[in-house]
Amino acid sequence: MMRHNFPYAEAGQRIGLLGGSFDPPHWGHVHISKEALKRFHLDQVWWLVSPGNPLKREEPARLDRRIAAGRALADDPRIVVSDLERRLGTRLTAQTLNHTQRLYPGVRFVWLMGADNLATFHLWQDWRGILGRIPVGILARPGHMLAAGLSPAAQIFDQARLPAGFSPILPLCPPPCWCLVSGPTVGLSSSAIRSRGEWAL
Repeated sequence: MMRHNFPYAEAGQRIGLLGGSFDPPHWGHVHISKEALKRFHLDQVWWLVSPGNPLKREEPARLDRRIAAGRALADDPRIVVSDLERRLGTRLTAQTLNHTQRLYPGVRFVWLMGADNLATFHLWQDWRGILGRIPVGILARPGHMLAAGLSPAAQIFDQARLPAGFSPILPLCPPPCWCLVSGPTVGLSSSAIRSRGEWAL
């Protein structure tokens, strides 16, 4: 649900935030969102379709095209495809979280990422601040679970790790707190789709 062009949420709701370029969005994004809804007992998952990824050299496809493709793909009303970062004027996750938490007081946000992102999370700007601001839920990705568990971020914040069996309470945990859960995966990636020419600009 959207209100005044911003996603709507009430205090006390559990909202997962899945950021990325979504260039293009694919069924792997839908799958990871549904797993997050189930494993972390979330009310909604918001796709924060980024205007651009600071860690990628190439500019993505037009934002409106990626938004429209995401909305056409998302088959669960609890998955909300949003251009929140464009409306907030942010490009970095730390900035987006700062503004979003101020905009939605009382909402229990969880930052979501695939295990492949955790492996390189220490390269993100202010990644320690992100972990100190919001619980983080990490979902399985094919071939990345071992690297994620051994990543610098996982080792440095080892004491803040929530066992996978307690994943439903992650949104209630004060940060820093993160949880890595296993489960079925979908072997799709946006880069592979682009390389096959299935998402031409």
